[in-house]
Amino acid sequence: MMGKIWVFMVLISVISAITNGRITELTSAISDGAAASIDFTLSIGGMILLWSGVMEIMRRSGLSEKLTKLLLPILRRLFPDAKHSEAVMGDIAANVSANLLGLGNAATPAGIRAAEGLHRLDRGRDASDGLCMLIVINTASLQLIPTTVAAVRASLGAANPYDILPAVWFASVVSQVCGICAAGLLSHFWKRGNV
Repeated sequence: MMGKIWVFMVLISVISAITNGRITELTSAISDGAAASIDFTLSIGGMILLWSGVMEIMRRSGLSEKLTKLLLPILRRLFPDAKHSEAVMGDIAANVSANLLGLGNAATPAGIRAAEGLHRLDRGRDASDGLCMLIVINTASLQLIPTTVAAVRASLGAANPYDILPAVWFASVVSQVCGICAAGLLSHFWKRGNV
């Protein structure tokens, strides 16, 4: 479906440029956009590779395991249905750890494994409380080091790409707390309504 939407948007742009006599501007914008996208992709890719390497060093050094142990008491309260499954809790903790470090792309594999594990534990139920909570935690994404945002800011010429840290921390904490509270309340009301 997205492919059809993109094709439709491109066709509308080309038709509009032709009918308005701005085909030269369109071709110029296409080549400028292609060059900018390559620069952007390389700068973001470099930052992602750097932090993915840091994550691998953390894993091999045992620091990731220590962070997981630190997070487990909180995660067991948020995911009571999964607290007896060490594998699922490990995947959830790895996903949350990667998100804490701002490694959205590095967090994805652990998040997918955690979602599959929660789905299995809930015997295939479509949207269990645990799965909804995982989605809320990933969407609100508490970040200590927003590496992807900093990489975008650096690629666009920001003098100090990390000067947004206090605002990111505040927004992350508020959105995480509100999301967890909303998921808990909705879960409570949903169970009450189905009784």
